Amino acid sequence: MIQVTKSFLPPLDSYIEYLKGIWERGQLTNHGPLVLELEKVLADYLQVKHVFFVTNGTMALQIAAKALGIQKKIITTPFSCVATTSAMVWEGVEPVFADINPKTFTISPTSIRAELTSEVEAILATHVYGNPCEIEALTEIAEEYEIPLIFDGAHAFGVDYKGKPLASYGDVTVLSFHATKIFHTIEGGALVTNNDAVAHKIGYMRNFGYNGPEDFFGIGINAKASEFQAAMGLSVFPYVDEIIEKRSKVVGFYQDRLFNSGLQMMQIQEGTTRVNHAYFPVLFSSEERLLAARSVLADKQIFPRRYFYPSLNRLNYVNNNLINDTSTDLSKRVLCLPLSPDLTEKDVNFISELIIQSGC
Repeated sequence: MIQVTKSFLPPLDSYIEYLKGIWERGQLTNHGPLVLELEKVLADYLQVKHVFFVTNGTMALQIAAKALGIQKKIITTPFSCVATTSAMVWEGVEPVFADINPKTFTISPTSIRAELTSEVEAILATHVYGNPCEIEALTEIAEEYEIPLIFDGAHAFGVDYKGKPLASYGDVTVLSFHATKIFHTIEGGALVTNNDAVAHKIGYMRNFGYNGPEDFFGIGINAKASEFQAAMGLSVFPYVDEIIEKRSKVVGFYQDRLFNSGLQMMQIQEGTTRVNHAYFPVLFSSEERLLAARSVLADKQIFPRRYFYPSLNRLNYVNNNLINDTSTDLSKRVLCLPLSPDLTEKDVNFISELIIQSGC
């Protein structure tokens, strides 16, 4: 069986060493030393002032909306994980969808401008499959309208844009450290910011709003991550570069094998100086051909995924403000092929041949 991805597990001995320290100290959570160490390691790696390690990326999105005071509407992409939209709806914020670039799959600045009104309080853009958004154009819009720019960087760990970590851009970047990600803590996520005032709010909001043991800054929630999650993160982190390098080789195998297949591949954003190969999406000529290929692969116990389907503007709990949108079209035709550091050239050749035989 070959799944769309495979979680990386570090050497067991390294994880156990961290566990021994947890047993010796007896502190399992509440901002323990491993959580603080991981936040420091990540802040250095991402070249940012503040990293807040939390329970998951969805909670990070919710806290970002709260910390930035977003209450009415937010412009976002319909081509993303469902959490990008559902986290906003959960917080009582109405998503207003801007369409996407058909080549890079990221949110279109032109479409954003068409949807801006006085009720829009922020932009939430996803670095889709780790492919950077149009950073300068989005920053210009946010500054012009004096609204915050949030990046959903769930797929973007290890990506560099113009020589800087991608997570260092924007007012807040939200990360996911789910077990399927390149860098993971089993479950987990983070909020990243260089804004001291926003950092102060995030700091107390993730911990019930506490200001010391008997006082509160304001409303908060329990988004604290445990020492066990941090231990996994610290065990995985030394292998990130190796993981990305191996994934790059697998992607190279796919690109060589599928070069003349007729499948369209995602165009990497100009200015990207390091790609992390979080996913390998391919675009079929029709949904029917995608479904045919998926069926052929499933018969051989190979399971790609339709990331992301359906387009989020088609969810039954949002208002769809788009007509004949690129996102809806692409969501029907995009399939992410299996990708992990353990995949061999033989595996890729077999998968590719099945897809080609299916009539892609």
